[in-house]
Amino acid sequence: MVGHELTHNDLDWIGLHATRLNAHLIRTIFRDIAHPYIIKNYDIIRKAKEKVVVAGGWKPGWSTDYCATLLAEDYNVPTVINLSNIAQLYDKDPNKFPNAKAIPEISWKTFRELIGDKWSPGMHAPFDPIAAKKAQQIGAKVIVMSGSDFKNLEKYFNGKKFVGTVIE
Repeated sequence: MVGHELTHNDLDWIGLHATRLNAHLIRTIFRDIAHPYIIKNYDIIRKAKEKVVVAGGWKPGWSTDYCATLLAEDYNVPTVINLSNIAQLYDKDPNKFPNAKAIPEISWKTFRELIGDKWSPGMHAPFDPIAAKKAQQIGAKVIVMSGSDFKNLEKYFNGKKFVGTVIE
């Protein structure tokens, strides 16, 4: 508590600035091959020629999932990789239910039935409902996998079997 309740707008701004800080770190790591500017305004999409384009959050009410989906549409990229704090989707919370079953593949229709249609800052969904609707509309595929398992990510990029969930 900071002396008063934080609004959704406050939480959104804090979160999107955190994504911008992370974006600066990633852009610095890939400096030799990355576009020199971080995308943080989705009204002005620069078509970069570099191999790596880094983006951060835009404005309150927009999740980074949604921003990534918009970039996929603008750059005609068929797949969004959502590196998350989970390895893949399950039919129920594996932290509470030891018999939870992994979901390696799921359709947009079924996924959207599971997560609903409303989004709020800090929502704990593997891919936000508004972004899911947009991804389905543009025919994008989303891969959900752990953001801390780089060997697994390498397997995906090399066309090998990986741990994650494919939503399409």
